[in-house]
Amino acid sequence: MSKVWSPRPISLSIVEVLERKGSMTDIDLQKELRSNFGEVSFRELNTNLMRLEMAGVLWVTRLMKGKRQVELTGKPDID
Repeated sequence: MSKVWSPRPISLSIVEVLERKGSMTDIDLQKELRSNFGEVSFRELNTNLMRLEMAGVLWVTRLMKGKRQVELTGKPDID
């Protein structure tokens, strides 16, 4: 089975979803991305969240074991 790449990066879609729906859990964010991209692994989501957090675009905070809150910082800078 061949994997088809999306013309839009997942990091851009993460920011767009958070702008539209506000802060949400990482599980809900993954479900939302799956509706746009098909299969999005948790590892792929974590990698993109870490890159966006290091760039200062969003924050990821722990709610409880296995659940995290993702929210935008308000800075629109994506490199």
